[in-house]
Amino acid sequence: MTELATLRLDADDRGLDRAAAILGAGGLVAFPTETVYGLGADARNGRAVARIFAAKGRPRFNPLIVHLAEAQAARAFVAWSDKAETLATRFWPGPLTLVLPLLPGSPISPLVTADLPSLALRVPAHPLARALLRRFGGPVAAPSANPSGRISPTNADHVAAGLSGRIEAILDGGPCPVGVESTIVGLTDDIPRLLRPGGLASEEIEAALGCPLATSGPEVTAPGQLASHYAPTAPVRLNATGKRPGERLLGFGAAAEADLNLSPGGDLTEAAANLFAMLHRIDDGTAPIAVSPIPETGLGRAINDRLRRAAAPRD
Repeated sequence: MTELATLRLDADDRGLDRAAAILGAGGLVAFPTETVYGLGADARNGRAVARIFAAKGRPRFNPLIVHLAEAQAARAFVAWSDKAETLATRFWPGPLTLVLPLLPGSPISPLVTADLPSLALRVPAHPLARALLRRFGGPVAAPSANPSGRISPTNADHVAAGLSGRIEAILDGGPCPVGVESTIVGLTDDIPRLLRPGGLASEEIEAALGCPLATSGPEVTAPGQLASHYAPTAPVRLNATGKRPGERLLGFGAAAEADLNLSPGGDLTEAAANLFAMLHRIDDGTAPIAVSPIPETGLGRAINDRLRRAAAPRD
């Protein structure tokens, strides 16, 4: 791959205009959302989408999320439903992705869907992301802006460390406030399914739908479902009540030995916002990382999902 001079664009009209022009020309632009930074390309341009996979080293069977400026735009690409309308009205813009049946003749590149008959869509809440999407005027495929399988980026420096020289530009919007990826809900049949826990608690989704979410099977039908994902270079040990010799401890709550603490007060929202940034900071590539127990409730489900994938055996 030819090394590129990756631009760092400011969050102003000039930066937005340049970013939109790069997307329109088939280039790659990293941009902030409320969850993590995404690596964007025109979702209708197969060559541009292929460059996402090449830049990230991402497996081609792993589908991508398409980002839209407005919920109404989704109807051009997928078979909309009453459940989709309920969730979009309640939670878009926001950290929720919906997977719906792909319409025949959709202009979305098959690389985006990994040749599946469904498409993952969301409307991000970050004002800079929405401004870019409006300027570009089309669907933008955007996985997290990091090398595949590694820790997701929550600021522009994280993106630059992983992808400089592989992409055209980074639109710098500061740190991401939510800090973990979107929750993904599958709506491809009559049973709504939780495909990936994320920045919106599943309890809120179930309350809006008036029914529980089923769980997904082992097959990859949405982004973020690979067993090993979000991984530091150093090995990770979970549910640690203290440090072993040579370890660094990522704590939660009253973890006295913690080198870094996701939330000393035990606040899951704070912990989610800090998760990836602190994993970047604590990972020196050699010292094993121990992580304190995280409650399996609310946003804790998303945090634990990311940590289990970070600790999973790697190929």
